[in-house]
Amino acid sequence: MIPFHVHRLKGIWRWGWALDVHTIQSRRLPDGKLDTQRTPLGERLYRLKYHNDISQISPIAEVVSYFIRMQVKVYAYLSAIIPVPPSNPDRPFQPVQELALEVGRRVEIPVATDYLKKIKKTPPLKDVDDTQSRKQHLRGAFVVADRRFAGKYVLVLDDLYRSGETLSEVTRVLMQQGKVSKVFVLTITKTRTKR
Repeated sequence: MIPFHVHRLKGIWRWGWALDVHTIQSRRLPDGKLDTQRTPLGERLYRLKYHNDISQISPIAEVVSYFIRMQVKVYAYLSAIIPVPPSNPDRPFQPVQELALEVGRRVEIPVATDYLKKIKKTPPLKDVDDTQSRKQHLRGAFVVADRRFAGKYVLVLDDLYRSGETLSEVTRVLMQQGKVSKVFVLTITKTRTKR
């Protein structure tokens, strides 16, 4: 199994975790390119997300499934895994959704790909450094399809945690619109620093 080092994510959700940091270090080369060293999990996620290397789904899902079964104390009470909707819905391959489906199969928890919808186009948030701007872009970006998880526990899955603004907005929508009782969040990796 891929080695990983869990980090606690604090936010408006009940509990949150990132399974590892994404990068160890980056340095700019004389030609202007970056030489980036990633953690083993970060490298696998990078290959999946940016090179559409679907062979990475299984090993990443193995780690996520192991963590859910062994460390998420409410595992038996989770009603669904909810993948964060993609930033680019036109992309033919959606890594977070595909990972969620594989994890759900392994841990035998339904994956609700039709529950949380992104209804507002936002710029790539990795390019937005200001926290207030990120919040403004995300406000009103998500809705829930119905209240099927009212009073239930759900696990939100995303690929990369940077500032927590997306997960905060998703959690807010799940609790306010969907009346979800408890939201837990899990990301594959996180940036080394919070911006």
